[in-house]
Amino acid sequence: VAAFRNRPIEGDWPYLWIDATYVKTREAGRVVSTAMIIAVGVNTDGRREVLGLATGPSEAETFWTDFLRSLTRRGLRGVKLVISDAHEGLKAAAAKTLRATWQRCRVHFMRNALAYVGATQRPMEIALLKTIFAQPDRVAAQAQWRDVTDRLRGQFPKLAAFLEAAEA
Repeated sequence: VAAFRNRPIEGDWPYLWIDATYVKTREAGRVVSTAMIIAVGVNTDGRREVLGLATGPSEAETFWTDFLRSLTRRGLRGVKLVISDAHEGLKAAAAKTLRATWQRCRVHFMRNALAYVGATQRPMEIALLKTIFAQPDRVAAQAQWRDVTDRLRGQFPKLAAFLEAAEA
């Protein structure tokens, strides 16, 4: 495991997905939540590879910064886009360490958005939100985003507010 976690990273990796999950671990005789993080990159040939794994007590900015610095020390370069959830510590660490553009992961975005609607309305809202991502270009996606937000405002004002905040 140590050899895998410390191997050199060669070449440019323009796309980097970063995520975390929490697992229960035993520490000093007690069970605690531990953050398990993973970085998956796509290189210029389109090959996807796990570039790094780490565990820590939380997803604090310092933890993310240390993790990303460990990747750059191993040779990570050429990152143009970081894709993740909207965790502020992760976003700040990525901006500081990688100087790349950040984008919210679609899966996390959909999960966050659907928290604002009841279970019976979710299939309709999923279909509506997917129309945004199906647009052929940025201009069309922005127009569809505004249209969907306006359509949802009456029945789901909190979801509309979430969409407005996410667009900014």
